[in-house]
Amino acid sequence: MPPFSARSVMEPAVGPRLFRRSHGCGQLDERDAEAGREVVLTGWVHRRRDLGGLVFVDLRDATGLVQLVFDPSESPAAHAAAAELRLESVVGARGVVRPREAPNPAHPTGRIEVRGLELVVHNPAGSVPFPVDEAVEANEETRLRYRYVDLRRPKLQRALRLRHRLASASRLLLDRMGFVELETPILTRSTPEGARDYLVPSRVHRGRFYALPQSPQLFKQLLMIAGFERYYQFARCFRDEDLRADRQPEFTQIDLEMSFALPESIYEVVEALLCAMLREVGVEASAPFPRIAYEEAMDRYGSDKPDTRFGLELRDGGLLEPGTGFALFDEALARGGTVRGIAVPGGGTASRATLDLWSGWGREAGARSVVWIRLDGSGRASSSALKALGEERCRALAGAVGAGPGDAALLVPGDRGEVNRALGILRLRVAGHARLIPEGRFQCLWVEGFPLFQRDEREGRWVACHHPFTAPRWEEVDRLETDPGSVRAQAYDLVLNGSEIGGGSIRIHRRDLQERVFRVLSLSREEAEAKFGFLLRALDSGAPPHGGIALGFDRICATLAGSESIRDVIAFPKTTSAACLMTDAPALVEEGQLEELGLTLRERPGD
Repeated sequence: MPPFSARSVMEPAVGPRLFRRSHGCGQLDERDAEAGREVVLTGWVHRRRDLGGLVFVDLRDATGLVQLVFDPSESPAAHAAAAELRLESVVGARGVVRPREAPNPAHPTGRIEVRGLELVVHNPAGSVPFPVDEAVEANEETRLRYRYVDLRRPKLQRALRLRHRLASASRLLLDRMGFVELETPILTRSTPEGARDYLVPSRVHRGRFYALPQSPQLFKQLLMIAGFERYYQFARCFRDEDLRADRQPEFTQIDLEMSFALPESIYEVVEALLCAMLREVGVEASAPFPRIAYEEAMDRYGSDKPDTRFGLELRDGGLLEPGTGFALFDEALARGGTVRGIAVPGGGTASRATLDLWSGWGREAGARSVVWIRLDGSGRASSSALKALGEERCRALAGAVGAGPGDAALLVPGDRGEVNRALGILRLRVAGHARLIPEGRFQCLWVEGFPLFQRDEREGRWVACHHPFTAPRWEEVDRLETDPGSVRAQAYDLVLNGSEIGGGSIRIHRRDLQERVFRVLSLSREEAEAKFGFLLRALDSGAPPHGGIALGFDRICATLAGSESIRDVIAFPKTTSAACLMTDAPALVEEGQLEELGLTLRERPGD
């Protein structure tokens, strides 16, 4: 490499001077130092320390970080320039790799340094809103407003690079398994089932609207009818719904569909896919994954997406009839209800304040009451209902739900469904608080046997639990009209560490059966034709049996990255109010744009 003369820090770079790096900052090692290799590096100024005689600069790029040292005796101009550097300025540097005098073995490049001979500032940075560091103290609103700075942080860099690896591994595997990646429309028609649609007005067809897809559901079924047999897509989907940490108005799912498929066929593909993703984070998972029926999941865990990495399973308290002397228990039993609970290992040493805190969480979750029983090391019981129940009955109740000496039991009376739901929420909160959830463990689980319909009492009709194109179990089809609530769906969810990461089903592939399901859903022939006529005609043209699944790619990435929010694995996410703070979207548009679309606003913000 030809020698360069040192340049001043504020002198603008001319042409591509020091643009073409020879190495990444994180790629240098002791072999380069032994060879005395001359290198050209580019990146951002992560940290600067001026020790009088020497200036130390930590330079960061996409590959990592390395220390540069500028000595006035080696290059006066470069040393003077380095002394004026501001954090996050973009620079190019030429220097020689040397062994570090004070090694830092904890850092990947901590045994070497680069003695700077030349320095060019490609873009001096002004003030940045917060330090680009692992533990940033800025609140989330500030970080989202300056997302382009936030994304420089190592944690988000790792998360998004993991997302890339997971996508690459998935595509490679699906390609080997004979799947074809196909795109489906973003502008489609509204089918108001489930969440609210995002609507897009048409300029050409005044008064008519497109909808952004909540899912490619109907199009992927049409691709099966078209004969592709195995389809997948990293599909962008949109839902105008109330948001939580694991929800975004726009999200990505891995969409799969297969012809001539049984649930087993779908399971095999998805299990191979999840195992490939887990290998990207150094976890070897084995298939087949465990399976559990929906009703069993609700009864054992109080959730249709149970976290099975720990115990605390829901159990009956052994009380069948009133007569305990404790009014809340006796009232529940007299109404045909139950008393159920969970055992907390090691909870026998919990303080009264902790036990009261757990009880409060249960009431927040919908329990009418939560009774705690604490057993010391010798099995002696204390309880929030000790006076009414007596110590002997307290020990028996605690033992019935699985608590032994040194443990605690939390019991809830009421209707079985109500009790299960409350205990399911309490189970998760207590396990987290008591540190009972093992770290670094990933547990996949299939939940199957969901109901096909549920009753909407407010509207006085049956609605689909999954979606209206889900096939009933074939042996239960004859009960569609006479007892729809008893019909189970050929539907399945995939759960990872207590988070639903995928849902799918075998689809209805015959027109007559699809029309019967529409009738159960109180959809008239005319409404069915208007909304789904294209699908009914397609089913009539020779549709193969088919099924599929949609995997929540954002959720999978967040779980494998160890993040609590999917916002950490999305480059430019929205807030919980569906706003982009960085671009200030959604925003007002000009009156002329509305006129072109034939739209007028009843009121404008601020009116």
